Amino acid sequence: MARILVTGGAGFLGSHLCDRLLAQGHHVICLDNLSTGSRDNIAHLEDRDDFEFVLHDLIEPIRLEAEFVYHLACPASPVQYQSNPVRTVKTNVLGTMNMLGLAKRTGARILLASTSEVYGDPLVHPQSEDYRGNVNTLGPRACYDEGKRVAETLMMEYHREHGVDVRIARIFNTYGPRMARDDGRVVSNFIVNALRNEPLELYGGGEQSRSFCYVDDLLKGLMALMNYEGALKYEPFNLGNPRELTVRELAKLVVGLTGSSSELREGPAQQDDPARRCPVIDRAKAELGFEANMHVEQGLANTIEYFKQAPARSSAE
Repeated sequence: MARILVTGGAGFLGSHLCDRLLAQGHHVICLDNLSTGSRDNIAHLEDRDDFEFVLHDLIEPIRLEAEFVYHLACPASPVQYQSNPVRTVKTNVLGTMNMLGLAKRTGARILLASTSEVYGDPLVHPQSEDYRGNVNTLGPRACYDEGKRVAETLMMEYHREHGVDVRIARIFNTYGPRMARDDGRVVSNFIVNALRNEPLELYGGGEQSRSFCYVDDLLKGLMALMNYEGALKYEPFNLGNPRELTVRELAKLVVGLTGSSSELREGPAQQDDPARRCPVIDRAKAELGFEANMHVEQGLANTIEYFKQAPARSSAE
């Protein structure tokens, strides 16, 4: 079995990934600075001999040995990445360079968790991998959007110049258990407020659309891409759910599933908030066998149950 490094491994996605890799018999090194991750997400793993936790900020170099690197470390919601935008840029650029340097030295394969945000507020709908995007380089989301675009560039330049074995996943909105209550994502915001019978804020009227992919489906796609050896292995892959929902439709689903008395309240539009966001996943279906199998209603019900039982902690604890 392999020695696998997961950066951001104490976060929402990373902790679930650690679980799955350990279940396959791998030795997992979980690296996280706990700025948005939580030790609670990995507490059930820390006594295992095949699991290591390393407290470290990827902005600083680190010397580790690994055969595979899942590079997930970066704040992933607007509230998180806009709270310290310079650090967000540094995480995407310096952190990615440090992990690529590790991969170059050790011969590891490295997978970048990129994002649908590289498409910006898209002028093409739905979005396929050949769409080059519509990003505001000067806007408040640019620290993340442009940071991930540079991270993709670094991946390809290290591949072309140094022969590093890279994979690039463009992840669309993902949700599920272990999301932090305060991370600012629309699913967690709506569920937390609905459970408190507080209003659900529809910024810009709630007619903007998203596609919501359950964490289990997304991780199957990530792991399939890491192990993929086909002709398109150095191309980016969209991973997400092609079912499109408006934010208003999502709010109504959450209110119904929680039995909440919450009202839907319209708020001001947020700058550069994409009007429509939905992936074309033909490449992932054909090459990886990827499907988003979890129905949104069931996935939301699972996530609601998690929030009912999870302690009221913040993402950074």
